[in-house]
Amino acid sequence: MGASNCKSFSPKRSSEVKPSKSSNFSTKAENYDKTEVYVEDVVCKETDIQENEMKLLPLGDDGKILLIKQKGELHAIGTKCTHYGALLHTGALGEGRVRCPWHGACFNIKTGDIEDFPGLDSLPCYQVSVDKGLVKVKAKQSELLGNKRVKGMVRKNKCNSETIVIVGGGPAGATCAETLRQEGFEGRIILICKEGVLPYDRVKLSKAMDTDVQNILLRPQCFYEQNNIETVFDIEAVKLDSNKKTVYLTCNQEYKYSKIFLATGSQARRPDLPGVNLQNIFVLKDFKDSSGIQKLLKEDITKKNHIVVLGTGFIGMEAAAYCADKCASVTVIGRDCVPFKSVFGEEIGMRIKKEFQNKGFGIPDKVKIVGSLEEMKFFAYYMKNCKVIAMSSVGRDPIVSDFANYLYEGKILTEDEVEKDPIAWIRNKPKDLQTMPISTS
Repeated sequence: MGASNCKSFSPKRSSEVKPSKSSNFSTKAENYDKTEVYVEDVVCKETDIQENEMKLLPLGDDGKILLIKQKGELHAIGTKCTHYGALLHTGALGEGRVRCPWHGACFNIKTGDIEDFPGLDSLPCYQVSVDKGLVKVKAKQSELLGNKRVKGMVRKNKCNSETIVIVGGGPAGATCAETLRQEGFEGRIILICKEGVLPYDRVKLSKAMDTDVQNILLRPQCFYEQNNIETVFDIEAVKLDSNKKTVYLTCNQEYKYSKIFLATGSQARRPDLPGVNLQNIFVLKDFKDSSGIQKLLKEDITKKNHIVVLGTGFIGMEAAAYCADKCASVTVIGRDCVPFKSVFGEEIGMRIKKEFQNKGFGIPDKVKIVGSLEEMKFFAYYMKNCKVIAMSSVGRDPIVSDFANYLYEGKILTEDEVEKDPIAWIRNKPKDLQTMPISTS
């Protein structure tokens, strides 16, 4: 693949440069794949790139390469992270690897191999040479256009009696299955998925809730078939007997194993509070959750729903951005009134907040949520026409607390109670609910 035509160049000892162990590179030109179309050209002068520098440079009519100089050697690899396509020259160059600026995937600068995730595919790696002070790069045209490659995998050997069972159909389970084949495991591999679908990119669910899950699969079914990886869907592991080396599944199924890898992931935490299991309350864990939210948004043709998102991190803000033009209003509530403050700092967080507010988002300035989910006193929901206008609270705010109790107990306020009760205006003006201060400090 890409690493097979990869060669580093050292100006000081060019005659002694050898390919890495993971590479099948041969310096003999006649060993190139004659069925491939190659692109070769000068990309820059040797003096144009400094030690520990990365340069994005054109190659041929439409191609681009990432040229890196480290320890006096020149390396050329693909330009974009194989996960979401971030330009790697804007990332960080470490010791022998480049790190993606978006989600931290790492790639070996000599081979292009992916060494840290997220992502599954490696980068193509190209031949580099220097002649009379000019840096020349040679690459397969197909790899220039594709910018990714799949590392070679071994086939299943019928004589190998070992079985490795992977419990969990997420990215960790999928990566484990691939890595086993890449590292030479020739036995049986069984991937058990609780969901009724192959491993997929869950991160995209908050960005586009109307996404067809089949369009975000990490690998298609044919990939698992070609590499002899068995997949089992819609079934859950319920018991593990390490003495018998057996994993038991629902529907009275069981599998014997030589080794087992548990990658069951985590569940979205739901606090044990009144109202948390009401019909229109969602967490965002899998594609069924995103599909449920999308269904309600689609049914709300007149855009009368008011949506409250609990969480000012990436998932919460992405979900809010997606819902913004599909409902009457979106209010985002977090532990701090400045989104992303803990990640980017208050200044950048305020700029992001203003951008969201300019687009009609409600991010109340006086809202501050502190403590863990276990410390939250309740969630309060206003039901109208089978739809939910929601707000959540912490602390000891008596107004909101009383309101939560009224809802939970199913009480109806009388006209006299409206006169005396401090929350009566909420009952009379449900449209204002989403802008009511929830917990002030």
